[in-house]
Amino acid sequence: MQTRSLADLTVSAQGLGCMGMSEFYGTADEAEAVRTVHRALDLGVTFLDTADMYGPFTNEQLVGRAVAGRRDEVVLATKFGNERTPDGGMVGVNGRPEYVRRACDASLQRLGVDVIDLYYQHRVDTAVPVEDTWGALRELVAAGKVRHTGISEAAPGTIRRAHAVQPVTAVQTEYSLWTRDPEDDGVLATCAELGIGFVAYSPLGRGFLSGQIRSLDDLAPDDFRRRNPRFQGEAFAANLELVGRVREIADEKGVSAGQLALAWVMAQSGRGGNPAVVPIPGTKRVSYLEENAAAADVELTDDDLRRIDEAAPAGSAVGDRYPDMSTVHR
Repeated sequence: MQTRSLADLTVSAQGLGCMGMSEFYGTADEAEAVRTVHRALDLGVTFLDTADMYGPFTNEQLVGRAVAGRRDEVVLATKFGNERTPDGGMVGVNGRPEYVRRACDASLQRLGVDVIDLYYQHRVDTAVPVEDTWGALRELVAAGKVRHTGISEAAPGTIRRAHAVQPVTAVQTEYSLWTRDPEDDGVLATCAELGIGFVAYSPLGRGFLSGQIRSLDDLAPDDFRRRNPRFQGEAFAANLELVGRVREIADEKGVSAGQLALAWVMAQSGRGGNPAVVPIPGTKRVSYLEENAAAADVELTDDDLRRIDEAAPAGSAVGDRYPDMSTVHR
């Protein structure tokens, strides 16, 4: 696996999103999840992404156990800001400085590490000036508890304000063939201008772009995607047509639809003046991890990229990204 630079942080060119190992995507299997993390490290996929809210709290513990003894191989990213109760309840978005410090200490303990490589503000708290939140992050860097800082789902103006307080290493936002908002809303351009890296979460459209989901019956009863607008009714049918067009190109190249979708995201790194782009596809199974990692070897020509852009142009996906869009892109 090659590497890419998010500002001054070197990471594997593809990362691993660990959220689904603990919550949201149906039944969890911790033993398989740990095997998946170990296999990722063996393949050079060493950029691991978690958050305190996943589980809640248990995903950080799982990742911590999985990397024990191999800490030096890993670039460990986690997040704060979506406050939850131990029983899973949602408290809300919290960017207060005292909470930032408390959340960091708790994450360090759960992960079993002395320092977090990349610490993100998961969502922007509009009740707290971003300068106050990022002042706390600057203090954590000075204290040696955090090496690099990032922000997720933030608008260009917010990114600039945060960056003026403490250098932003990475902006994490949903980006895929069916979520191309960062191309149009100024986020990619802002990252490129400021020398900030871009981390693409859900690069497979929450699994939809893999082509493996043909109906809601393919999802577990407690899978959070059942509530996602893009998985509902007419939107689902329209989005299946998008996947079908992607699959046709993938078949011609002898790769899976998911591999083509991932290769497309990876190909956006540096394309047309873009910043470095690193996707973090999530999975909880070794077999899917291996398939995703192999996408790094898929070469897309300019003609391939043109055809893919025509098959899945910006705005072609039907439905909002979340049932409630109020906490994103602030």
